[in-house]
Amino acid sequence: MMLLLKQRGAKPYKAHLPRLTAMNRASLPSLLATIALLSLASFTHAAQAQTRQAADPQAAISQYPSRTIKMLVGFPPGGPNDQLARLLGLRLADQLKQTIVIENKAGANGEIAATQTAAATPDGYTLLFGSSGALAVSPSLNPNLPYDPLKDLTPISMVALNPMLLVTSPKSGITSVADLIARAKAQPGKLTFASAGTGSPTHLAGELFRDIADINLLHVPYKGGGPAMNDVMSGEIDMYFAGLSTALPLVNAGRLHAHALTTNKRSDTVPKLPTISELGFPSYSAIIWYGVLAPAGLPEPLVTLLRKHLVAIMNMPDFRKQLSDLGAEVYDQNPAEFRSFMKEDLDKWAKVIAAMKLTK
Repeated sequence: MMLLLKQRGAKPYKAHLPRLTAMNRASLPSLLATIALLSLASFTHAAQAQTRQAADPQAAISQYPSRTIKMLVGFPPGGPNDQLARLLGLRLADQLKQTIVIENKAGANGEIAATQTAAATPDGYTLLFGSSGALAVSPSLNPNLPYDPLKDLTPISMVALNPMLLVTSPKSGITSVADLIARAKAQPGKLTFASAGTGSPTHLAGELFRDIADINLLHVPYKGGGPAMNDVMSGEIDMYFAGLSTALPLVNAGRLHAHALTTNKRSDTVPKLPTISELGFPSYSAIIWYGVLAPAGLPEPLVTLLRKHLVAIMNMPDFRKQLSDLGAEVYDQNPAEFRSFMKEDLDKWAKVIAAMKLTK
């Protein structure tokens, strides 16, 4: 089966047609009439099949999937969300023996893709590869959000998470999380932490840490993670919560010091690195997570079918290895667990954002 990319500006395929001779020019009208009849018959057959399925939902479920499936991604091609979606979509297409088209609906931190999924027909032919930004953070940042993640979407399966690292500049002299907290308490507001932008995961991770550790840090927002990371490495900024895959090569090169993970359990990628939660803050967890969802009202048999195939994919060693290479880890949760996790994350970030008085 195929995984297709739907992209604007692509050049259409131009078939190479034979030159028309006098003989085949004469037969052209009948040829065109035959093609038109065949096209009409094909269209009529497809329309009749969809009409029968609409009239008989059980038939539609038993025949699923009988046509191309769309998987919406809320970010541009090439980023972590897109890369993970393509790795998953390729294998899901093989499992279902049906074409899956990855559609990048970039913008608004994933909100556009989530909005379009919530408005789609719950028939299994529109799926969302969603992440924590649009599904756990945006509802508190954007009072005019046109969807409710818990009411307008059907969680099918959590798939992966991407830990962040608490890193500091080697020039800061900070030796541990305990040392960082002690310095912050001794000189309130002097230590600085960078973020990739106000309201970004890197910002919220820092705000949650500041709240739980009861310290005063100065937030310095940047327009993206690259500039933030550069100023931490130069020593202009003291600390940063960076994505594991981005920060680890710089840590190994000695350009950053890593102190702890933001997950509630250690990572297989850096098993010797502790988590913030095990260093005396058990309630701390700030991760970027990814899952597959559908419009609300997706029939339970389709939820079960898709979940079964996603579990099979998550157990594939090559899939797990590819995720690890991207700094992510498989994080398997069934629909009920996924919904509960999403609600807890929504509530957690709502409190943080309310305390910050932050809105879009």
